[in-house]
Amino acid sequence: MNNAFIKHLSDLFKARFSYIYIPTWEENRLEDILKKISTTKEIIKTERDLYTWTSTKGLIKKGEKNELVSNTKDPMKALSFIEKYENPSVFMLKDFHVFFGYNNSQPDPNVIRRLRDLSPVIKNGNSPKNIVFTSPVVCLPIELQKDMTILEFDLPAYEDIMKVLNDIIDQNKDTGKIKFEINDYVKERLVKAAQGLTLQEAENAFARAMAHDGCLNIKDVKVIFEEKQQIIRKTGILEFINTELNMDDVGGLENLKRWLTKRNKSWQDKAKKYSIPAPKGVLITGVPGCGKSLVAKSISSMWQLPLLRLDMGRIFQGIVGSSEENMRKAISTAEAVAPSILWIDEIEKGFSGSGGRGDSGTSARIFGTFLTWMQEKKKPVFVVATANNINALPSEFLRKGRFDEIFFVDIPTQREREAILLVHLVKRLKNKDILGDFKISKNFVEKLASITEGFTGAELEQIVISALFEGFSEERNIRPDDFLKAVKDTIPLSETMKENILSIRSWANLRAVSATSKEDRKDYSDNIEEFETKEDIYQNRGGRTLDI
Repeated sequence: MNNAFIKHLSDLFKARFSYIYIPTWEENRLEDILKKISTTKEIIKTERDLYTWTSTKGLIKKGEKNELVSNTKDPMKALSFIEKYENPSVFMLKDFHVFFGYNNSQPDPNVIRRLRDLSPVIKNGNSPKNIVFTSPVVCLPIELQKDMTILEFDLPAYEDIMKVLNDIIDQNKDTGKIKFEINDYVKERLVKAAQGLTLQEAENAFARAMAHDGCLNIKDVKVIFEEKQQIIRKTGILEFINTELNMDDVGGLENLKRWLTKRNKSWQDKAKKYSIPAPKGVLITGVPGCGKSLVAKSISSMWQLPLLRLDMGRIFQGIVGSSEENMRKAISTAEAVAPSILWIDEIEKGFSGSGGRGDSGTSARIFGTFLTWMQEKKKPVFVVATANNINALPSEFLRKGRFDEIFFVDIPTQREREAILLVHLVKRLKNKDILGDFKISKNFVEKLASITEGFTGAELEQIVISALFEGFSEERNIRPDDFLKAVKDTIPLSETMKENILSIRSWANLRAVSATSKEDRKDYSDNIEEFETKEDIYQNRGGRTLDI
């Protein structure tokens, strides 16, 4: 239970704040906290009666018997009872926003006027009284904005979810129906996975995990993530990415892989021993088709965290003010399911217009909101941004402190091409019936890599696919010549966009770390003079030579 929240709320009670608005879905958890505050002298000094109100039941005095106050379903009559009640008290009014004009509905002017009249009466009365409004959304008529204090109610803390998990284990461990493969590490992983859910959602997720296979173990982290998908789908802005990709599917880029490996699990409690913060994020830029998006998807499998994709096109809408609200909603959702990974693909397209021209400053405001969050965020949300045209990004975005590191992904080296080709050959040539005499030998992979100099990772994948189509179209086994033909028929991006690639490399030389390892770069450094003499596409290869 959040002690800071309890302290803040009890201070508001003692200071006689008339109206406090707490937006939350968790009425029961909030009610438990109000009950604790109202009945604990060490917190509130003067104990208070606790009443709840709903439009279906009216006012109920909470206690051992829960006494119903008759004829108080009507909001005006409920407010009259509150005014006349003489004992120290706290009144929790649920879903009162329906009278405030929620979702463009007509507000009730009588209820609003009654609340304005009641505020000074409560504040100056003989006995301390407070009214707590709670609903899933914030909706305030302008007439009440000066009388109302909005208090944020955070989602359950780690300790709260751990208590739910322990309670479920205690309730089921002696039944013999559920098998528990549990230790402290597994508990931590399950609870961390459930953070961002309400207590009810967390309990449902744990129950579903047990019902799934009659066992609760480390594998059920995936089940918890599936429950989190429900939160993502309801936003309509973020997309939950299910991916089977892992880092073994990424050929080369060993420097970037090592950097990511070292930061794995850094959001867990054991990282506190080293006093290290959770990583903020990484910006991956470079040549199109060289694996930036593939890496973003693979981080989710490596770190076993949910991957959320932010579509900047969904952020911008026609209604004034809705775009800014969409960005805040996306950020709060990503934090709600933290620890998580937030992926923004081709980020330059979303923020290139942040100068504010032509859209009344909407882009600039959204950009400012995102930058501030990146700088100050407390929740472990790892941002993976990919960009093809880094020059289109505002300079503020590249300042130290926004991202932990900026990596440059270039056209694959000889060694990286071998690794990429091997990944796709093994992946697609599983059926031995189509191989015949063809074998995936080291010599063949090296030869194919040597004749595909200047090809991107995406083009190498298409070489393999095109070769397979040659055999498929003639209904025969695959032959080495099929791959050679596919290479001859392909004009690589390094030729069609040569000037653009050289420009990107020039930018990356001093501003980014090469995603390729020092060992894999050896094949150009040995022949750099030859490349420069030929004005080869590898001339002035970008990325600082810092090895992680």
